[in-house]
Amino acid sequence: MHILAIDTSCDETSVAVTDGRKVLSNVIYSQVLLHKKWGGVVPSIAKRAHEERINFVVESACHPRGGGDPELLNSIDYIAVTQGPGLAVALEVGIKKAKELAKKYRKKLIAVNHLEGHIYSAFVQNSQGNPKRDFNFPYLALIISGGHTEFVIFKNHFEYEIIGQTLDDAAGEALDKAAKLLGLGYPGGPVLERLAKEVRNKDGHNFPRPMLKSKDLNFSFSGLKTSFYYFLKSNNHVIPVPIRGQAPAGIQLNGSPIRSGMTKESKYDLRQLASSFQEAVFDTLIKKTEKAIKFTTINQLIVVGGVVANFRLRKLMRDLVKKYNGEVLFPSYKYLTGDNAAMIGIVAGFKAEKSLFVEDVGRLDRIPRMSL
Repeated sequence: MHILAIDTSCDETSVAVTDGRKVLSNVIYSQVLLHKKWGGVVPSIAKRAHEERINFVVESACHPRGGGDPELLNSIDYIAVTQGPGLAVALEVGIKKAKELAKKYRKKLIAVNHLEGHIYSAFVQNSQGNPKRDFNFPYLALIISGGHTEFVIFKNHFEYEIIGQTLDDAAGEALDKAAKLLGLGYPGGPVLERLAKEVRNKDGHNFPRPMLKSKDLNFSFSGLKTSFYYFLKSNNHVIPVPIRGQAPAGIQLNGSPIRSGMTKESKYDLRQLASSFQEAVFDTLIKKTEKAIKFTTINQLIVVGGVVANFRLRKLMRDLVKKYNGEVLFPSYKYLTGDNAAMIGIVAGFKAEKSLFVEDVGRLDRIPRMSL
């Protein structure tokens, strides 16, 4: 069963061809460099970039350069596309293309929830069928990305129960905002991780851990972000402003380490600030996850989303499940932590088995705030 899957939920134009849980080809065109100078995703730029690249990415996914076969498009059984959640103008581009292909090749269309894709990313296999992971329900899933932080009980295929979520900022968004306050640019999470690796005392400033005393499993990161901002302000900390063509010490520019570009000397070490903020976010996630394990009595975890690319967070999660004789699954491969069409195709494969197709292709529309 060959499925051509499309994901344009935010700033990645991605197309994949899947067969069951196997990924036969996967192509991702990243817009990070387009949005970098603006410090975040600009909707109008994202839409235009998707429109300019979508045809090329589809063709690449069905061509040897994308790992596929020149005739692969003719052997496609179904077309799949992300319906939401995501950036409205970005979702629109992918859905329009999926409708076009479904009509042209007379294929049935499958609409997929992007969050479902993240959950299933832990079970994605390469073209050789590895890793060989079987489903063993139920799972406690934690989605941690720039737009989402939520607990989901994954009871069975397409059976979900949300038991906790962020009330404001997502964890990834908080990390990006902290990096921006420190003058580290966008996306900020990976830069914070690199700086934090250079620090022995991971939690030198002990920033607040929001909502740990609450009786529910919800999150809140806006207060932590505000606390961080006022800490910098009250301590007369000069937000690092890189001199043009330079970056903070320890950061690489064009692949080469460079010296500090601070215009003024900072009172606090940049690495320590980065590490302490990251630790506050991760400690909150770990303690809430432990509470969720106790509440649900489920010790099988699926932890997915962009923030899971962070190796420290992975270590902390592994250490946690050991206490409960459990297991934690992360996305099978690193590229699956971010937005990608491969995970959308895998979900679509299971939907096809249950004949969960779009009944009226012409009326399929984006749902920017789509929930599980």
